[in-house]
Amino acid sequence: MPTTTKIRFPKLRPVDPSPLIQDGQAFFLLRDPLELSEETLLVPQALGPVLALCDGSREDADAIAAALIGYFGVRIDTQVIDYLLSALDQVLLLENERSAEALARIADRFRAAPFRTPLLAGPSYPAQPTELRQMLDSYLERAAIARNGNHPGTIRGLLSPHIDYPRGGPVYASAWQRAAEMAQEADLVVVFATDHYGDDPVTLTRQNYATPFGVLPTEQTVVDAVAAALGEDAVFAGELRHRNEHSIELVSVWLHHMRQGKPVDLVPILVGPYTRFADETGEPDGHPLAERLLESLRLATRGRNLVVVASGDMSHVGPAFGGEPLDAEGKADIRSFDETLIRHMVAGDADGLFRAIFQANDRTNVCGTTPIYLAMRLLGRTRGQLTSYQQCPADKKNTSIVSVSGVAFE
Repeated sequence: MPTTTKIRFPKLRPVDPSPLIQDGQAFFLLRDPLELSEETLLVPQALGPVLALCDGSREDADAIAAALIGYFGVRIDTQVIDYLLSALDQVLLLENERSAEALARIADRFRAAPFRTPLLAGPSYPAQPTELRQMLDSYLERAAIARNGNHPGTIRGLLSPHIDYPRGGPVYASAWQRAAEMAQEADLVVVFATDHYGDDPVTLTRQNYATPFGVLPTEQTVVDAVAAALGEDAVFAGELRHRNEHSIELVSVWLHHMRQGKPVDLVPILVGPYTRFADETGEPDGHPLAERLLESLRLATRGRNLVVVASGDMSHVGPAFGGEPLDAEGKADIRSFDETLIRHMVAGDADGLFRAIFQANDRTNVCGTTPIYLAMRLLGRTRGQLTSYQQCPADKKNTSIVSVSGVAFE
C-alpha cells in the first residue's frame, strides 16, 4: 500500500489500459509500455474519470475533485484521489522526476547493450533458429501452393503485417515470398513501423536489432543524417519505445529469414499518428516534417541497393478496440473500405491513401497509415501488387477483427 502523499499537477504517462473483472468488480489493468516498473496497477473503473483528468493541468486532488463534478457530475472523496495518485506515483506512471530518473537509467542500459534483444522470441515465436526456420518455411510452402500466376517486375518495397504469426503467417509469407529476391539483394533496408504507444512523429535508435538468426546492424550514418535533419532531441526522446515495440521486430525476423540468416544494414524508424504529417485540412502533400525526413533519407541512402519496408496492419474494429460487435455485414463493409485503400496502394497513390483515411476520420483504426504513406513516398514513382488480404479474429467471439494485407511495390 503506497504512502499517501500530496501529488502536485499529476500527469499520467502513456499507458495501455485493459478492462478486467476480478471478484465480480470491474477494473482497469494499467500496463506501462516502457515497463519502468515491474509492478502493475489495478484501478477500479469507477475511478476512470480521475485518470482522464490527470493531464498535468490541475494542481492537486482538490482541483481534480472539483473538475469531476463539473465535467462528469461525479463526486469522489479527495482522500481516495490522493491515494490513487500516490499509487500511480509508486509504480512510476506519472510524469515527474522519479519516472524521468527511471527512464534515463533504463535508456542508458538499452543503449549500452550490444543489441536489442528480440522481445517476442519464445513467447510469440520460436527462439531457436532451427524451429523458427521450420515454422516460417511452412508458411512459405503453403503460400507457394496458393500463389497463382507470375508477377514480373523488380520489387523495391513491401507492405508487411506486424500482427502475430499464428494469425498473420499466411499473409506474411505471401508478401515476403514475392519479395524474396529483393530481400536477398538488398544492402540497406529502411523500415517504417507503427509506434503503437507514442505520439512522436519519428523515433530513431542507434541500437542494433537482433533476431534468433543473428544481428541486423543499424546503419549509423543514415540515422545520424535523419537526426541532423529533424533534431537529435526530437527523434530520440522516445527511443526506449524501440525496446518493447513489436512492429519492427516481427518484420525483421522475416527479412532475416529470407536472407537465410545473412545480416543487412537496417534503418529502424518508428512513426507516430498520421495526423502528425498533415495540415489542418488533412492534406499531407508537402508537409515540412515529412519532406525533411524523406529528403534526408534520399540523400543518406544514395548509391545503396535500398529496400523500403512498411510494417503496418490495416483495420482494427469491434469490441476489442472499443467498438460495437461486428456481424458479417460489418465485416464486409470493412473489407470494402480496405479494398479502397489497397487500390490506392496498387496505383502508387500515397496521397490518395492518406486522404481516404483522413476523410473517413480513420473510422476503421488503420494502424499502418503512416508507415505505408512514408514508404510509398520514399520509393517515389511506384505501383503495388496485392499479395494477399485477410481479416483476423481479435476476440474469442469473433466480433472484432484486425485486417492485414501484403503489397509488393515495384
